[in-house]
Amino acid sequence: MISIRQFSFLFSSSISHHIPVYKSVETEIVSVNLPSLTMRHIALLILLFFTVIISSCLAQVPVPLVDFQVAQPPPVPQGAQKCTIQLFQRAFGNSFGDPEVVEYTPPTSCGTPGSWAAVTLNFTVTSNGTQFDRLGIFTFQNVESNLMDFSVPVWRTSTPEPSAAGIIWTYVKDVTRFIPLFADSGRLILQLDNLLETGLNGIYSTTLEATFYASSASIPAALKSNLILPISAASDATNASADASVSPALSVELTLPTNAIGAYAELYASGNAQEEFWYTNVPNQFLDELPSGFAFGDGPFREVRLLIDGKVAGTAFPYPVVFTGGILPTAWRPITSYGALDLPTYVLDVTPFLPLLTDGKGHNFTLDVVSSEADGAINQNWFVSGLLQVVTAPTNSPTTGNMTVYMADNFPVSSSSASVRQNGDEIITVNASRKIHIESDVCSNNVCTKVVFDQSLEYSNVQSYLDDFNIENVLQISSGTVSSTHNGVVVLKDDFSFPFAVNITTINSTTFTTTFDHSYNRDLLPAPFILGSTIQERQIAGKWHEQVAAVLVTDSFSFLTGGFFTERSTGNTGNGTSNNTFSYKDTAGNTYSRTVAASLNVITLDRSSGSLAGEKMQPESPQAALQVKFAGARLPGGRTIGV
Repeated sequence: MISIRQFSFLFSSSISHHIPVYKSVETEIVSVNLPSLTMRHIALLILLFFTVIISSCLAQVPVPLVDFQVAQPPPVPQGAQKCTIQLFQRAFGNSFGDPEVVEYTPPTSCGTPGSWAAVTLNFTVTSNGTQFDRLGIFTFQNVESNLMDFSVPVWRTSTPEPSAAGIIWTYVKDVTRFIPLFADSGRLILQLDNLLETGLNGIYSTTLEATFYASSASIPAALKSNLILPISAASDATNASADASVSPALSVELTLPTNAIGAYAELYASGNAQEEFWYTNVPNQFLDELPSGFAFGDGPFREVRLLIDGKVAGTAFPYPVVFTGGILPTAWRPITSYGALDLPTYVLDVTPFLPLLTDGKGHNFTLDVVSSEADGAINQNWFVSGLLQVVTAPTNSPTTGNMTVYMADNFPVSSSSASVRQNGDEIITVNASRKIHIESDVCSNNVCTKVVFDQSLEYSNVQSYLDDFNIENVLQISSGTVSSTHNGVVVLKDDFSFPFAVNITTINSTTFTTTFDHSYNRDLLPAPFILGSTIQERQIAGKWHEQVAAVLVTDSFSFLTGGFFTERSTGNTGNGTSNNTFSYKDTAGNTYSRTVAASLNVITLDRSSGSLAGEKMQPESPQAALQVKFAGARLPGGRTIGV
């Protein structure tokens, strides 16, 4: 295994469950009366002298920075028997096209496979040096399925950018909803494409463990679907990604069980390259009004669509995840932006289509991403994939019925406008909306269920270019309601609001400052067999300006934040701060809240509470931000600053 700087504690058994707390060594020197010294006293003084020397030396040893994303701990059952297995250890150096592929066999020490109450994945990673953030894609491939060439996505993550002193992070992912996959043998795959070259020497050393929680008389087994089907690209051991690069669209032919009575889609989508900062892209009709090379075109609006046999089945307005190398890398240490370690997914109920899909034939499932441009075009590229959780009837009686109402346009309604002030400042506004209404009668064993699926989504993006384009402000909000009822009973709900604001101010030819204020507010029930949750998260990071605050927020943190980035040929430097408030509750009654702030890589405030709050995590680091060198900042439009 390729390895870089090793720390003896990195892969200890305890790191899977606790983030280490680093404490300084304190030494006190007292005066003594030298004439009264005995040999014993002299020996003690010598020991004390060397203790001070060793402590001083240890104080100079760089301590790795503990990175983390603010999120709730998995709501696993307390008191349950649990069994943990290590799935792999792997150092990802030059790993393009070289995924980690694990031949997985379900454990039996915590009960019959598939009878578990919960399952989690524990991913611990270390790295030091200089490296860009990298996308990580976990997928599961069922080798006994007739779709064995396709993998089901189970987790999309990314890596924080390392430093010379090293970083470490652990994320525990709840994968209980994928128990139908983990109950059978298969291949668990991690694609983490990393590149080593001049100036980029960071290797990501990883450990993945799975923990299975046994059910019992007092702890029920988790509810689950009967079958999970992939909506993904074909894969193999050398190119194992389930993700497809769009455009063009990803299309897969799936054959559903003839007795399917419920089907719930989960979509994965994230922008990359020219689409990483899609919310800063400019409508094509106004692109020539900006300096050449300042922004990408095709506008800032993006919609992820699922089509079944060419008909729009549902869509998502995605949350703008900022990766740790995005715009201001110093803002995301040690607290990453929300979603960077666990990218959000989007849920749809496609049960209304079952009367058209349970004929035993193959049907086309298509994923794509469209803009508000006339042709819906986007730049390169988005990575998309998905899955279908299928519920079958207890008998083999074929499902029948009819789709009685279908109201869904191919594209959303949108508008774009621009205004130029006398001083040359330019304001660009893009609005979009989407409404979908589908009704069906889904019948099984001569009993029919009335299924009603609704979507009502809204989007607004305002881009301001001020001070001869030295100041760029983007104010965006997407919000909406997704709901589905079966005979009037809510089986899927997604009420969301994603406000997002970013300010980028150029100070000179080498330095810029940035402010972020973004929130993730979501009341989500993905399916009747998956735990529902309500999350409210807000993060303010970078450099905060009062005049921006007055426009963007209705309340403010107790102190201002500050951050900048400087690029030079001798090395990139900067600093940043982050303030986070997070709350979680779920339909099982679990609660968790956390308020945490960081400045110059050091946690300055950390309070947590709720039924899921365990041992307090207090990451620390002696690093000063100005002493840390970073990979180059990625800016909107592919533009650069400095030399």
